Amino acid sequence: MDYGKYKYEMKKKLQSAKKKQHQPQLKEVKLRPNTEEHDLKVKIKSIREFLEDKDRVKVTVFFKGREVVYMNKGYEILKRIAEEVADLGQLEKKPMQEASNRLTMIITPK
Repeated sequence: MDYGKYKYEMKKKLQSAKKKQHQPQLKEVKLRPNTEEHDLKVKIKSIREFLEDKDRVKVTVFFKGREVVYMNKGYEILKRIAEEVADLGQLEKKPMQEASNRLTMIITPK
């Protein structure tokens, strides 16, 4: 057998195996504390799609100016999202304040 041909076939096998792999990514969904009900449902739907594709999701709630006073509302939004996607994913990182104006949590697929 020709060694060059063998090397070529092995290279092609590796390429095809690599093509079929799925590299999980970190997707981010950004919200505000006064996001309306319908918009929140659309965001939850996109989070569910990301989790079905086996991607990790980082959910961020941004606060502008005096909205920082309503941090508890941000925690409620994140808690609700975690409950609604509990069948597809689990919390990797619980909701916590990252900066003075941002709450984040990370959800991984089951």
